[in-house]
Amino acid sequence: MMYMLQPKKLLILNILDILKRYSDQEHRLSQKDIEEILEKDYSMKADRKAIKRNLMNLIDYGYEIGFTEIPRAGKTGEETICTDWYLERDLTDAELRLLIDSVLFSKHLPYNQCKQLIEKLEGLSNRYFSSKMRHVRNLPENTPANPQIFYSIEVLDEAIEKHLQVAFALNEIDHNKKRIVRTDSQGQVRYFTFNPYQMVATNGRYYLIGNFDAYDNLAYVRLDHISDISLLETRAKPMKKVAGLENGLDLPEHMAEHIYMLYGNTVRVHFKAPKTLADQIVDWFGYSFTVLSEDEENIAVQVDVNERAMRFWALQYGTFVEVLEPKSLRDDIIKSVRKMMSNYSV
Repeated sequence: MMYMLQPKKLLILNILDILKRYSDQEHRLSQKDIEEILEKDYSMKADRKAIKRNLMNLIDYGYEIGFTEIPRAGKTGEETICTDWYLERDLTDAELRLLIDSVLFSKHLPYNQCKQLIEKLEGLSNRYFSSKMRHVRNLPENTPANPQIFYSIEVLDEAIEKHLQVAFALNEIDHNKKRIVRTDSQGQVRYFTFNPYQMVATNGRYYLIGNFDAYDNLAYVRLDHISDISLLETRAKPMKKVAGLENGLDLPEHMAEHIYMLYGNTVRVHFKAPKTLADQIVDWFGYSFTVLSEDEENIAVQVDVNERAMRFWALQYGTFVEVLEPKSLRDDIIKSVRKMMSNYSV
């Protein structure tokens, strides 16, 4: 891309832009390389002394710029040549790739916003990194989009910081795969007053943890199900007045106990599973479980977990896991299994 002839005072900015676009530890630039790119891409001529002076000024301004010093014999004795210039990145390519993949496989971001966010992340690296990420151009649009999600996050951030309530409408997907808004008995959009305490990402979804003001129990709301959010001037209900948050919110512990983000009581569960399932147990419960006993093939496990979530988890791994206690949960799972059997009976 050719630029209009630029004034010399922009030289330092153009050199910084070249370092951002063309350099990293694996792709270093000599002053001659920078000189050629300046003329080709920016229609700007500069000698190597001016380029080096501006490079050193960038370092003085605090930019992390690496280079190699090579000693050589000069007319007045030994002198040092500086070459192999590159901009040290705040994020490595591997770290950027991890962030991009996190966006890529999220289930709560609309298709267009997902692509835009990935492009911004790509912009934190250089042209060599971007060329490796062309596959993200083929993102499938698998879920109905909620374009308001980023705005909802901004409002919720402010509400949580200032301990204020919010009001919003709730959406759901109907059998025609269309996003619809919940309404009241008169067909008017129903708005909910909510006390927000924390936002978390789990299982590829983004959730809001808090309390519907009309009730005293804990609630979880998927952020992509929120629309028309507004920040209220009323103070949020203190956590200690919400059942389950009397002692505050210990987020790591809370997430380990609520693996499916379902409300309800936390119970102590004993279950039996094969040792080969240990990876999946850690994936879902973290390291908060206790192994009570073991034999050659199986382990007996104790974990404090949301009762409803444990029921779903036990059914998910039903051919491997047997819940032993509490009896009420075991009986509930037995009923579910019998119902499943009746659904598949011929």
